[in-house]
Amino acid sequence: MSKIAIVGAGAWGTGLAIVLGRKGAHQIRLWAHEKEVRDSISALRLNQLFLPEQTIPETVFPTNDWAEAIQDAEIVVIAVPSHHCRAIFGKMQVHLKPEMLLVSATKGLENETHMRMTEVIAQVLRTANGFTPRVGALSGPSFAKEVARGDPTAITIASRDAELAKIVQREFSDPRFRLYTNDDVTGVELGGALKNIIAIAAGICAGLDLGHNSIAALITRGLAEMTRLVIACGGRRETMSGLAGLGDLVLTCTGGLSRNRNVGVELGRGRKLPEIIAAMHGMVAEGVFTTHAAVGLAHQHQVEMPITGEMHEILHNGKSPGDAIRDLMTRSVKSEGL
Repeated sequence: MSKIAIVGAGAWGTGLAIVLGRKGAHQIRLWAHEKEVRDSISALRLNQLFLPEQTIPETVFPTNDWAEAIQDAEIVVIAVPSHHCRAIFGKMQVHLKPEMLLVSATKGLENETHMRMTEVIAQVLRTANGFTPRVGALSGPSFAKEVARGDPTAITIASRDAELAKIVQREFSDPRFRLYTNDDVTGVELGGALKNIIAIAAGICAGLDLGHNSIAALITRGLAEMTRLVIACGGRRETMSGLAGLGDLVLTCTGGLSRNRNVGVELGRGRKLPEIIAAMHGMVAEGVFTTHAAVGLAHQHQVEMPITGEMHEILHNGKSPGDAIRDLMTRSVKSEGL
């Protein structure tokens, strides 16, 4: 049986553990930061804090111990918030070996450095352990609750290591969870991160009771500016037409299970960001953190991203959603291709 470690027992990490556990072909160890999550899974086979009502297979073993979680694992999946990724790898690096396959399932950017998660992982392990890890990124349209209950889902595993991508595709896929491979790590990771920003904007439109015209325009122009940045960073345009680009963007902008969209809905209704975040009880909307890094990355590459810029003003500088929409709609007119 394959030995797989999942680091992070939030909704997504738990959902992946359920997918892998139901195959019956893996030994799954799920590292949980919260002891109450570990105890809930051990006693009830439920993650009552982050993914209630979804039964976790007996093949999933929860733990709070790094060595117990990672020792002898063949594949290590990281499903932690982006702002914790560097610190988490600092703590777990002593247990990692060069032959392990590392899979980032985090959709975000590091605020201070603007780095993607696979870049953070590689930097930490080169510095601490002296080796370049075998690493890939898992992304695509996937609400954890729907994945856990077995709704048909298709996502992407991206890596420049073709063998890693094929192994992860084989080990993770089942009749209800289909993986495609992609070697455009830059495009896949940026797509997964940037779509969260546009999803907050979509939520604002919903909170303001704007109609389908507004959402359609937002998704289309949001995809255009995401694509501009992806290409500037070395990714491929066609990746943004795939699961990690358009697929995830549409899901997150329109689905009621989207935490990022729900943050936007509350902003559109007039609530303040600190109040909204406090009410999430530990859940993370990655777009709130990613917006700052995306603005910095766009400035670094001299890429125009007007929606992202206005979202940064709303989230971090207190601009009103109404003023942001007005400023977007009254920008100088131009060709659609720009």
